[in-house]
Amino acid sequence: MNTKIHIGLDVHKNSIVVAYALADGSPPQHHGKWGGTNPSAERGLLKLLKKLGVGKGEVRVCYEAGPTGFVLARRLLHLGYDCIVVAPSAVPKASGERVKTDRRDARKLARHLRSGDLEGINIPDGKDEAVRDVCRARTDASQALSTAKQQLSMFLLRVGRRYTGKSNWTHPHMNYLRAMTLPDEAHQIVLEEYIMAVDAGVERVRRLAAHMVSVLETWERKPHVDALVALRGFQTVAAMTVVSELGDLSRFKSPRQLMGYLGMVPSEATTGTRRRQGSITKTGNGHARWMLIECASHYRLEPKVSEALSARQQGQSRDVRELSWRAQNRLNYRFKRLCARGLNRNKVVVAVARELCAFVWELDALVRKGAKTKS
Repeated sequence: MNTKIHIGLDVHKNSIVVAYALADGSPPQHHGKWGGTNPSAERGLLKLLKKLGVGKGEVRVCYEAGPTGFVLARRLLHLGYDCIVVAPSAVPKASGERVKTDRRDARKLARHLRSGDLEGINIPDGKDEAVRDVCRARTDASQALSTAKQQLSMFLLRVGRRYTGKSNWTHPHMNYLRAMTLPDEAHQIVLEEYIMAVDAGVERVRRLAAHMVSVLETWERKPHVDALVALRGFQTVAAMTVVSELGDLSRFKSPRQLMGYLGMVPSEATTGTRRRQGSITKTGNGHARWMLIECASHYRLEPKVSEALSARQQGQSRDVRELSWRAQNRLNYRFKRLCARGLNRNKVVVAVARELCAFVWELDALVRKGAKTKS
């Protein structure tokens, strides 16, 4: 590589602290502070390169992932800079390091970038990130709805009311709540407010789910979503969430790398002749891991192509349908074998979800192969 300068950015909402390390091995130098906007960063980079007498092709830039997102990285890449975003947990840290400042962080990033100790994470393009945000908004709305329902349930317990019907939050249950009259006027006000919160939450979830379906039609990853819903346990919301969170799976050379990225592999402490494995690492993308675990629980059921699954498989290739059936048989067999060993149910579901990752990886490869064949 012909890199002559390595730049570390400590990015905040209103400021960007800059440090650079030259390829000659000299100590990293603090350069200054820029404004927190993309045009300011662009102008500052150009001034710094002009001062040092290097061009865009001779510079590497990095900063830590954080709440400011990937807007700055995409802008720098578009301008022709070699820019990576690193996970904060992947930046080496000395055990005796007790002083932390923006200048120190920027110099540390520049030094580790020069030494090759930093590895960039995947930078999604703007459309993928927008779809991912819609999926996360729907998840947030669902969690808010669950909180509203729990608050209403706890309130009814406090006032001594208990529903004796078959299922909660069905039409009969909601009609029961709306017809309820409490003796105290203040309690009646609280009841009405909680019911309104639940109704608003239901409408919000429905509205965001409809937006997801609308966004899917113009998304370039729609073939991947359509193929994923051909697997048992996946419908449009779950499939869009997984695809938007994982992005392009071609960057994983094997299913094992995908499992490790999702934090579904056991933690390990091995020394000498002793080997000890613990719980899963839970690193990487927690949202995708949670959704895959939810979908994996469906494989406790006997293999079957239901009417709904058959409808979702319409238009899919024979290879995709065969993979779906193979996944059902393999994962159901795995589920029953682990349960027969007496393992905790949650551990069984996580183990099945780990193997489900391999089928998701293989399915993505099939879709990409089919796209190349058509082109």
